[in-house]
Amino acid sequence: MAMFIRVDIEDDVVRKTPGLAKKLVEVCPVNIFKLGSAEGTAETVEENVDECTLCDLCMQASPEGVRVVKLYES
Repeated sequence: MAMFIRVDIEDDVVRKTPGLAKKLVEVCPVNIFKLGSAEGTAETVEENVDECTLCDLCMQASPEGVRVVKLYES
């Protein structure tokens, strides 16, 4: 379980945007995303979440589909 951040994926947004799930997998430099079991979906790889560099590439790819929540800024 991640200690510093949480990555939220809005499944409806990702599913409705063709190719977005694949794009999320491609843009993340630390492999936080993987293709989901359902077509057009993405999932987080929980053991990689704490490797996030806060580069914002995933949020640039989908500003409404992905949110990185900093747990230490409550």
